[in-house]
Amino acid sequence: MTSAHSAEGLGDALRGLGLREGDVVLVHASLRNVGRTEQGAATVVDALRRAVGPTGTIVVPAFTEANSLTSRAHREQIRGMTDEQVVAFRAAMPAFDPATTPSTGMGAVAERLRTTPGARRSDHPQTSMAATGPLAHAITAHHPLDCHLGEASPLGHLYCLRAQVLLLGVGFERCTALHLAEYRLPNPPRRTYSCVLTTGDGLERGRSWTDFEDVALDDGDFAELGSWLEGQALGSGQPLVRHGRIGSASARLLPLSPAVDFAVPWLQDHRSTQPQGWPFTQRSVTASTPKTVAAAMSPWVRIPHPPQMNGP
Repeated sequence: MTSAHSAEGLGDALRGLGLREGDVVLVHASLRNVGRTEQGAATVVDALRRAVGPTGTIVVPAFTEANSLTSRAHREQIRGMTDEQVVAFRAAMPAFDPATTPSTGMGAVAERLRTTPGARRSDHPQTSMAATGPLAHAITAHHPLDCHLGEASPLGHLYCLRAQVLLLGVGFERCTALHLAEYRLPNPPRRTYSCVLTTGDGLERGRSWTDFEDVALDDGDFAELGSWLEGQALGSGQPLVRHGRIGSASARLLPLSPAVDFAVPWLQDHRSTQPQGWPFTQRSVTASTPKTVAAAMSPWVRIPHPPQMNGP
C-alpha cells in the first residue's frame, strides 16, 4: 500500500504547479481523486494554506443546489412524488442559514474549508462562497440575491483580485469561474429562481419562499469550452492552463480573469441566443386537483425548459 499523502508534500506540489505566497485561489477539488491523505480533507486544506501562506486567501463554492424549485438536485428529490407529497416535502425543506447549512455536491474539501474556524461565507441561498484568509471577509461580504455568479457576487470580486483557479482532480465542467462569462454576454437569457430563506431573529425566526430573477446559468458546454481554453496562451506566450499532479490527481491552475475574458467570445460563437425570459413548462391544475394542492403549486410548478439549462 502506498503511503498517505501529507500536507507538506501536497503543499510542495501546489507550489510546483504555480501557487505562490499571497495568492487568492478559487478551489474545486475531488478528495477521492487526490487519493489517501493523512487526515482526509483537512490535509488538502492544510496543503493549500501552506502553498499560499498566511497572506493568501482560499475560496471554495459552498453551493446549496437543492434549495431551489428548478434545480437538478431538487427535481431528482421529488421525482415520482404525488402533488400532495411534493407540497409536504417543500413545506419541510429547511431554510438556508449561512452559518449552519451545509454545502451540497461541492465535495469534502470545500465543506472542510467552510467549517474551518474563522472561515467566512456569503449569504446567497443557492450559490454562496466560503473563504479563509485575510481577504475572506471582503470577498464574501456582499452577495445580492439576484446575482448568483455575476459582477456583484464574490466571483466578480475574485475577477478584480486577479485570483487563480485550481481544478484539483476535476474538469472544467466544475469551473464556476466560467459562469461570470455568461453574465458578460449581450442580453443573456434570464429566468426566475425560487428558494427558502431564514427570516427574523430569536423568537421571530421563521422561513419564507422567495422568487427572484437572474441569468439562466448553464454549465452544459463548460467541458468543451475548457478543452478550447487548454490551447490558449497569455500575452506573455505562457499557456493559459498549467498542468501537474497533486497527490494522485491531475490538476490544472489558471488565472481567473484571462480565462473569463477568453470565455466570453467563445460562448458568443457557440451558443444560440435564447430570448430573455425563456419559457417555463407549467404543470396543469385540473378540476380534480385538491384545492390545497392547487393553491400551493403556484410558487413551484415552473420547470425550466429547455432541460439542458443546468443552473440552480
